[in-house]
Amino acid sequence: MRITFDPKSRDLGPFGRTPFDPFAGMHQTIKPNPDIASRAPTILVFDSGLGGLTVHREIAKARPDARFIYCADDAAFPYGRLDEGHLIARVLAVMERLIAAHRPDCVVIACNTASTLVMPHLRQRFALPFVGTVPAIKPACEQSVSRLVSVLATPGTVARDYTRALIAEFGLGCAVTLVGSPHLASLAEAVMRGEPADEAAIAAEIAPCFVVDGGRRTDSVVLACTHYPLLVETFRRAAPFPVTWIDPAPAIARRVVQLLGPARHAANRPPGMALLTDGGALGALTAVFSGFGLGETLVDPLPLH
Repeated sequence: MRITFDPKSRDLGPFGRTPFDPFAGMHQTIKPNPDIASRAPTILVFDSGLGGLTVHREIAKARPDARFIYCADDAAFPYGRLDEGHLIARVLAVMERLIAAHRPDCVVIACNTASTLVMPHLRQRFALPFVGTVPAIKPACEQSVSRLVSVLATPGTVARDYTRALIAEFGLGCAVTLVGSPHLASLAEAVMRGEPADEAAIAAEIAPCFVVDGGRRTDSVVLACTHYPLLVETFRRAAPFPVTWIDPAPAIARRVVQLLGPARHAANRPPGMALLTDGGALGALTAVFSGFGLGETLVDPLPLH
C-alpha cells in the first residue's frame, strides 16, 4: 500500500485546515514524585511484541540506574488485526494488571498503534506519567533536502487520520509517501526468534518507500513501527539508494528523562524483567530478552478473547 500526500497541492481533508497538536493526549502534566529522588525508578515498557525493545534499549542508555519491566502482549500480536474497540479494551486490561503488580513510576507505550488509540484512555484511568510513540514526521521533513519523505508503517497507521494530521501540520511542503507494510513486523519477530532474515521479502516490503521524481529522490524514511529498527541493517542492504532512517526511540528516551530526571549513580543496576502474555516462543525469547539486559523472563497468561 502506498499513498503520497503533497501538502502544497493536495487536500488532506479537515486536518489540512485545522491546527493539530500531535502530542494532544500524549504528554501530560504530572507532579514530580519526591520519592523517586531517593531510589531507582521502575519503568514499564509495553508493546504487542518485540519492537518495543528498540525503545527499551535507548531508555536503558539514558537511565542505566532504573529497574525495567518489559511487557510483550504476544497473546494479541499483531495489534493491527484487532478492531479499535477491541484494542482499547485489550490494552486497558493488560495495563490494569501490570500496574497493580509492578507499580511503575513511568509507562512507555512503545507502539504507534496503541499510542494513537489508547493513550487518552490510559491517562484517564491511571495517575501515572505515560509516554507514547508517534510517527517522526516533523523531524524527517525538517531535515529533508529533496523534500521527498516516506513513512514506513503498518497498514493501520497508514489508514489513520492521525497520521494524515501529522503530515498536514508538519509536512513543511514535503511530498510524504505513506507505505503500509502488512508483513514487516512479523518478519522482524521471526528474525528476533533466531530465524534467518527473508531479505527478498523485506526488500519487497520497503521498495515503495523509494520515490524518484525527476532529479529528486526520497532522502528520509520514518520508521513508524517500533519493530522496524530491528531490521534497519537489512533495510540498508536492500535500499536502492541511501536514505536516512529515522528511529523515534532516542526522542522517547529524552522524554522519559524529562519526566523522571537524569540518571543517578547506582553501584548495581537493578535486575530487569520481561513478561509475556502467551509465551509460546518462551525458549527462544529468553535469550533475546537477556541480550537487552532483561535477565528474567516470565509468562503471565492473558489469552485474547
